[in-house]
Amino acid sequence: MDLLDELQNRVVCGDGAMGTMLLDEGIPLERCLEELSLSEPDRVLKIHQAYVVAGARIIETNTFGASRVRLDRFGFGDRTREINAAAAQIARQAATGKDVYVAGSVGPLGITADEAETRGIDRAAIFSEQITGLLDGGADAIFLETFLDDEEIELALQAKMGLSKVPAICSLACEQEGRLPSGLTLVEAFRKLTALGADVVGVNCLNGPQATVHLLEHIPLDFLLSAYPNAGYPKYHEGRFIYYTSPDYFAKMAREMAGQGARLIGGCCGTTPRTIAAMASALAGLEPIRRKAVSAVVEGPRPSASRKVAPTEESLLDQIAAGHRVIICELDPPKTLALEKYFTGAQALVQAGCDAITLADNSLAILRVSNLAIGAMLKERFGITPLLHMSCRDRNVLGLQSELLGMAALGMRHILPLTGDPARVGDHPGAASVYDVNSVQLIGIIKRMNEGFNYAGKSLNAGTQFVMGCTFNPNSRNLDAQISRLERKIAAGAQYVMTQPVFDLRVLDEMARRTKQFGVPIFTGIWPLLSGRQAEFLHNEVPGIVVPAEVRERMSGTEGAEGGKRGLEIAREICEAALERFPGVYLITPFLRYSATVELAAFARGL
Repeated sequence: MDLLDELQNRVVCGDGAMGTMLLDEGIPLERCLEELSLSEPDRVLKIHQAYVVAGARIIETNTFGASRVRLDRFGFGDRTREINAAAAQIARQAATGKDVYVAGSVGPLGITADEAETRGIDRAAIFSEQITGLLDGGADAIFLETFLDDEEIELALQAKMGLSKVPAICSLACEQEGRLPSGLTLVEAFRKLTALGADVVGVNCLNGPQATVHLLEHIPLDFLLSAYPNAGYPKYHEGRFIYYTSPDYFAKMAREMAGQGARLIGGCCGTTPRTIAAMASALAGLEPIRRKAVSAVVEGPRPSASRKVAPTEESLLDQIAAGHRVIICELDPPKTLALEKYFTGAQALVQAGCDAITLADNSLAILRVSNLAIGAMLKERFGITPLLHMSCRDRNVLGLQSELLGMAALGMRHILPLTGDPARVGDHPGAASVYDVNSVQLIGIIKRMNEGFNYAGKSLNAGTQFVMGCTFNPNSRNLDAQISRLERKIAAGAQYVMTQPVFDLRVLDEMARRTKQFGVPIFTGIWPLLSGRQAEFLHNEVPGIVVPAEVRERMSGTEGAEGGKRGLEIAREICEAALERFPGVYLITPFLRYSATVELAAFARGL
């Protein structure tokens, strides 16, 4: 009887965590656990044997992170196939002579599709290389596990299907509500995977046993289901994650998982041979259920997604749609707590005709007062519409979403997602850059929040009403690449575009021609130069800014009042040309010297 036949007729017990066991034996967190299959095979073998003795009928290879992309971080990328084959052979050795199957473990690559494209990585080829090694080593099945991205697991599954007909087990990591970050429900994802050839579908990681039971309650008996929960929630202690869920409790909950239709049940993070022994005993002799009541299977958008947070700001896009010109003025938050000059400047800009004040998020990685705090004060005290930049540099996905929810709670709507300058270039070079996501992914997260769900797929009980933009550099020498990236941002959900400063009328013409297809408002960045030295500095030292030779010549030798007057004259020319081509402008205020921007805003409003 093969694995799939057996799953049709009985509940099968899987194994538990490999990483937990290796770390408990003192292997450092920084070490490549997958490489141990080459350097310390006996250590890996003993863990497999312990799970077999405990009653596991299917054991997973020590290869969760054994793709070339992940192994490259440790310098083992060129040994990808060797490591995977060796790991499968070790598991095969533990299973020899016993009624045990070997499943080749394949985890996500740990990079985004956008990052893969940027780095020239063929993700399908990466998965194929790893799976080939596992098949060379004698794996009976391929276990694709802990995937959050349904598109990525589909890619991995297609790679597997092109190599072998051995069973494919596809397991997603999903929050208790049963919705993936893409917006798909588990049921929808499972149907897509089975249509592509998955034999078993299920869930693992993220949740403990009880939450896994609740997940399974929403899944009909249309699939062969697997369930590999964590051993509850861990406590971090002295460099280790400690799990406290008892084996007896886990075993009890395993029976409940079987009662919800799971045919293959094992353990993920924190589970040990003791856990599996208790579970194997509890599952012994169980036959699969053939009928159950399904709890609230959700196939499409939830009703709550159609309910929106009541807006307290008029959208700048609505103003454009009504035929109004929109003027956005940048006034970066101050670097100190002397805020009086800042608020005076903001009020002057609005009185001159500015529709919104845009606030940078520690631009150039230089510390400034929180733009969320300044934005809230502008809105509450002066009735000024803030447009907040949000950098991916300083906060992880949790922090970014928390800040976004705070913005929504305060009634702020306008947001400009940015990847952000790395911390090492700023005034705190020892600070760490986070970059959980980039600007394109952050746009996608905000779009999902507008639909009523967070990044993990949990309902927000109402959709936010963010109006999100994106950046574009029309000065780039490789404009084709910039256009391609802009296209991805708009596809992800960006609704307007703010550009780097433009000093060249020819750039405006080319930008108008190349962006017309996108149908979104373009706000041209306009910087009133202050001196000839500043023009040279911007052109030669600031990435993304090009000041053409003729403009630098016009500014050459000017300082003080003369420099400001000449710079404002040039800015007016650019502003007038930009407003002939686009419905608004983005006026940049350098160094809180807002007087020039006030004049420019009044000029733009009066055109």
